Amino acid sequence: MPNTTSPKVTIYSTPTCVYCKMAKEFMQKNNVAFEDIDVTKDQSRAREMIMKSGQMGVPVIDIDGSIVVGFQPQVFQHLLKK
Repeated sequence: MPNTTSPKVTIYSTPTCVYCKMAKEFMQKNNVAFEDIDVTKDQSRAREMIMKSGQMGVPVIDIDGSIVVGFQPQVFQHLLKK
């Protein structure tokens, strides 16, 4: 039976990050809803990103609890098809 629930996707980003923009465009092109967190404006969510990923760099993408650091479209596709 196909999975009919949409994945929960959160993208931790900054306004000037090129790879963040590419990750958001990838999700939009693939009709994936996501929450965009600007870590420059929300320090508590920035700490959350660091706790989840161990990284201070962006983008950090959380797809149903799987953490992806950077723009990795093949990994996104794999996780979104679960």
